[in-house]
Amino acid sequence: MDKQDHAVNPPPHASIERLRDLARVCRGCELWRSATQTVFGRGPAPAKLMLVGEQPGSREDRAGLPFVGPAGGVLQRALTQARIDPAAVYITNAVKHFKWVARGKLRIHKRPNRAEVEACRPWLDAEIRVVKPRLIVCLGATAAEALLGPSFRLTQNHGRFFSNGGPAMTATLHPSAILRGPKPAERERLMAQLVADLQAAADRL
Repeated sequence: MDKQDHAVNPPPHASIERLRDLARVCRGCELWRSATQTVFGRGPAPAKLMLVGEQPGSREDRAGLPFVGPAGGVLQRALTQARIDPAAVYITNAVKHFKWVARGKLRIHKRPNRAEVEACRPWLDAEIRVVKPRLIVCLGATAAEALLGPSFRLTQNHGRFFSNGGPAMTATLHPSAILRGPKPAERERLMAQLVADLQAAADRL
């Protein structure tokens, strides 16, 4: 690492605004090199419900906000169908920089590895401290494994609730899984699963 490559440890009593400012200059892993910017969480703090995805996508990387691309549109619809006010939810990702590979002119999502997730974990922990959610919903396997352990299996355990002394946690599929569904019937099935898991989360609050 050179002098500009360093991790920034989040201070224990910082506000969301201060954490967001500090995260912009974190160099705890190499993902910042190819990303446009850090994409921190958004939403009210405190908030009863916190959603944690994997990482920002290409549109999020350019906008600087999480879940503003196609997956974000799916999530907004799912929240509405589950009777959850999107404006009352804090939304973030386990990893704050977009990891991608070039395919022609496109930037294609690449799943972050465990070291990259762990490097970003202090920021997620800091968000949890400030937001003080009653319940965290992990969106997808990466977020679930980050918060519920590497042995967590989303297909077997989605919709179940867990607690380790902090806020209750549950997991469901990532909205992008619906976009990847090969047929309309499969996409409808996955959407129904996402909505049902979110509705169970709302009923838990």
